[in-house]
Amino acid sequence: DQIRGPMTRGADARPHVVVDDLEAPTLSDDDRRHLERALRVRPGDEITISDGADRWRVARMGATVEVIGETNDVPAAEPAIAVGVSLLKGRKLDLVVQKLTELGVDRIRLVEAERCVTRWSHDKSDRVLDRYARVAREAAMQSRRCRLPVVDAPVPAVEVRGGEGVAAAHMDGGAVTLDRPTILVGPEGGWSDDELDAARHRVALGAHVLRADTAAIAAGVLLGALRSGAV
Repeated sequence: DQIRGPMTRGADARPHVVVDDLEAPTLSDDDRRHLERALRVRPGDEITISDGADRWRVARMGATVEVIGETNDVPAAEPAIAVGVSLLKGRKLDLVVQKLTELGVDRIRLVEAERCVTRWSHDKSDRVLDRYARVAREAAMQSRRCRLPVVDAPVPAVEVRGGEGVAAAHMDGGAVTLDRPTILVGPEGGWSDDELDAARHRVALGAHVLRADTAAIAAGVLLGALRSGAV
């Protein structure tokens, strides 16, 4: 999911911000603080703004954000690519969401595998998903994406492993292809026998055993590279 047009030019270093309304954009206090303090944006400087849904335009920084360019539509990259990652300990999923966003992954599916050490707290579900959405938004602005990825609430692994376009990451799998643009990554303890039996397709992510967070990022790299024609 690359931003085409003026934003792809190497000389274009304009900061990029996701806003709610491209016609009347406003900046949150956090976004304004980041632009002014971290990126040294001054009144009158140009920035690019996006609605997070494949549209962007040029604007001018000031007490209010002034739109000065036409709205540009970014064609959605095909096929849509997704990575499913099992629940991980601590804040590892924050890093995974950040990197998969930077890599252009369209959907991040959280998976409850049988051997997950971490269990999803439904009482905190909305708060945690909101945090992942913030992580994705910040990563999209840093990487100059025009589309925010969808981050799904967790579902049991057996419910998503049998799809035709889905492949489970496993050492005995075949090559990653865009015929199966969704790759599911198991927990640190690996997939259970029942989960492997439910998997119609398997793909290998490399010659070595990877940590779950590394495997998820590797899956995003491979799918993104295939879709862009880089490999």
